[in-house]
Amino acid sequence: MTRPRQALIRLLLALPALLTPNITAARLVITFTGDILLDRGVRRRIEAAGIDALFTPEIDSVLQASDFVIGNLECPATTVHAPAHKKFVFRAEPQWLDALRRHGFTHLNLANNHSVDQGRRGLEDTHRQVAAHGMTPIGAAPTAAQAATPDTITAGKRVFLLPTLRMPLEHFVPLPQRWSVSQEPDSGIIRRVADLRRHNPADVIIVMPHWGWEHHIQPTGLQRRLAYALIDAGADCIIGHHTHTMQTVEIYRGRHIYYSIGNFIFDQQRPINTRACMVTLNIEPDTLRVTTIPLQIRRCTPHIQTAKP
Repeated sequence: MTRPRQALIRLLLALPALLTPNITAARLVITFTGDILLDRGVRRRIEAAGIDALFTPEIDSVLQASDFVIGNLECPATTVHAPAHKKFVFRAEPQWLDALRRHGFTHLNLANNHSVDQGRRGLEDTHRQVAAHGMTPIGAAPTAAQAATPDTITAGKRVFLLPTLRMPLEHFVPLPQRWSVSQEPDSGIIRRVADLRRHNPADVIIVMPHWGWEHHIQPTGLQRRLAYALIDAGADCIIGHHTHTMQTVEIYRGRHIYYSIGNFIFDQQRPINTRACMVTLNIEPDTLRVTTIPLQIRRCTPHIQTAKP
């Protein structure tokens, strides 16, 4: 048999493998972090040591090994100076967003109670700045309806991300046809999850509520009732924040509920505020594996906690 003929036969025998999708390539790793503050004490830390001091090699190894990294940006990052009339008002320098991207962040959630600290123009500019620095802003949009629309990650399976602010905003008038954060009522978010599950039975639905009582480690009854209703409607995992604490983790009907994963980059120093976690989802065609990575925050910087012998 001639060599060209042998080569042709080998190619034909290999075709089925070449044409069959690589199932391992459908594996998707998504990591979620808690609140990221780039102002106040963190601002002073950045000015003293540089923004890269907020990341350790161990944290970087987790973020860089993930296909997507999603954090809650707990401040506007904008050149707009229009501070709201409230007790805690934050603003980060937009150029600092570049470091978040370099260290692995791909998405930043804006559906929280500090995204409007510099007004509606500050929210719009933050959305623009996040995108300009190579990340995807989620949970805010030019209208309330658009802000509540899920964002989608597609890699093998589709993953629907539903950030949602579960509290009223201080000194901010909701205007449905103007820049808004995702803030639909409980019935709306439950119905949205149920519709997504009905039309996408094989895909993954992650709800990211900004909710609860600050500085408490137990969820409220309202949090629990909404969490159970969202799981009943079809959510695969709930990953919350806002309380600046690591709250209870529950498994309900085989699904994980993180009521609050706490801070990530933050300047609060009380022990209750320095305990937190990251959550990593390993998504494969037939499985969803959830991993909790405990953190301790020191000098505004998260450190991975290893088990003591």
